[in-house]
Amino acid sequence: MPQEVFMFRNKPVVRSGDTIYYGDPADKYIVFMTILGSKKILGNDVPDSVRIQLIEIEQGDNNRRKIVKVAQKEGLYRAIDIAETWLKRALR
Repeated sequence: MPQEVFMFRNKPVVRSGDTIYYGDPADKYIVFMTILGSKKILGNDVPDSVRIQLIEIEQGDNNRRKIVKVAQKEGLYRAIDIAETWLKRALR
């Protein structure tokens, strides 16, 4: 059975451990986020420090990747907000 993918503003969001990928892998750009730290809120671990990287993917035989922008934000909400803005501007 196919696994359902979470979508945010019509782009897939995939989390594996402390790594979050945001964007369509078929596009020229994707955002890579790394959770650097978290805190407990009501017994749940909530990301409070996130590194964001806008990555340019060069399509071809080797699919090279180039880091275009890097930032660090406090909180997952702020990180996904800047990630969405960067991705939208890059894909224009």
